[in-house]
Amino acid sequence: MTERLSARAFLALVADESTFTELPHPTRDSGAKEAEPDGPLAWRGYDASRARAAEHTGEQESVVCGTATVTGTRAVLLAFEFGFLGGSLGERTGDRLESAYAYARAHRLPVVPLVATGGSRMQEGMLALTQLQRVARQSALTREAGLPQIAVLRDPTTGGGWATLGAGADVVLALPGAQVGFAGSRVRPPDADPAAYRAEAQVAAGAADAVVPLADLRVTLGRWLRLLTGGAGSLRAPSEPATAPTAPGPTAPVAAAPVPAALGAGDLPGTGWAAVRRARSTERPRAQAYLDAYFTHRVPLSGDRCGGTDRGMLCGFGERDGRTVAYAAQAGTATRPAGYRTAARLIRLADRLRIPVLTLVDTPGAANDAEAERQGAGAAIAELFGAVAAARTPVTTLVIGEGGSGGALALAAPDNTWATPDSYFSVIAPELAAAILKRPADQVEATADQLRIRPQDLVELGVIRGVVEPAARPRP
Repeated sequence: MTERLSARAFLALVADESTFTELPHPTRDSGAKEAEPDGPLAWRGYDASRARAAEHTGEQESVVCGTATVTGTRAVLLAFEFGFLGGSLGERTGDRLESAYAYARAHRLPVVPLVATGGSRMQEGMLALTQLQRVARQSALTREAGLPQIAVLRDPTTGGGWATLGAGADVVLALPGAQVGFAGSRVRPPDADPAAYRAEAQVAAGAADAVVPLADLRVTLGRWLRLLTGGAGSLRAPSEPATAPTAPGPTAPVAAAPVPAALGAGDLPGTGWAAVRRARSTERPRAQAYLDAYFTHRVPLSGDRCGGTDRGMLCGFGERDGRTVAYAAQAGTATRPAGYRTAARLIRLADRLRIPVLTLVDTPGAANDAEAERQGAGAAIAELFGAVAAARTPVTTLVIGEGGSGGALALAAPDNTWATPDSYFSVIAPELAAAILKRPADQVEATADQLRIRPQDLVELGVIRGVVEPAARPRP
């Protein structure tokens, strides 16, 4: 378990030196019930508890809000003080959070909750619980403004704090061993597996993106902030001047991501079956190689936020020629429902932040086992089709291997799809087409030709825009 640090000690580790400036504390109406002795419920001893918490921590509330730069990118930081009544949320906490979110929107800054909380404050009853609605509203308004939210989960992150500030963020990073879960340690079933309530389990379940060691947090968080705010120039057309690393407005033009160069063979296949064999070859470059060649650096986004992950779908954001590009890349395996949902999540986030998207198609098709059906394969594929169709930011697609039916097409841009010479795209695998047509096995190769699945066939049919050569010169 990571050492529990105070809010200000944690801020000192995350923020660039001497850049943190605390925001003014909002003042409550003097007639509010919360100003009455022992709070809005007249909970005996509440005033004394707050006084002890203030003396112990040096804070007057459970959250410290301010602005700072993180490796050069300015953001609003919301640091919870667990030593103040367990980092619990009360009315004054809600006041501070609401004011900080409003400041972020007014100054177009990303929001970074540094969460360490046990949940809502019992001494304020339902008035404390309703602060979650205030937080959710502020998060939604910030999302609508096109500003990113990156949460850092400290130990512990439980209850409503996890269900709003944590899980509701666009990107969720967690410290190793941190307790993370909706149910706190004192309210779980007695036979509950404690490992299920750790940061590592939340990443495995697709609820968080990564576990980041404390020593690496500032650099990792800074990289995320730079990429998601356009600090790398993601929202500028190539002819526009560079801007400060803060989130641009919603009308800034977005240039499409450039098409990657082919990494494999440059000659085109002679037959449909030759195209299939080359695409299925173990020697052919895969998504990882394309991403390595395309980006200067990148950060992965993981999980569908519905309980699943798919290692065969690589998603994230990277820097290409000084610009931010989002990516969703199939890694050559049958894509699971969680993979489609993760890609849809990536495309929706990139669209909201007005970041161009690159997708790499390489799958024999959607996973078709019984478990995939139970996990909602059809609905997941439909979700991805919808995300691509609705995207206002440009999507660029390169078919780098197998393009297996609708499970591949869901990731493809309708008007900006290209292919490498060692790829194919087909309505169905030639073997399955022959089986459906009740043809013998020796007719599979002929069926592949009939399907016209070679890259050059796809160009003639108008399915793709062109074939990309190793020298990155698209062949018309």
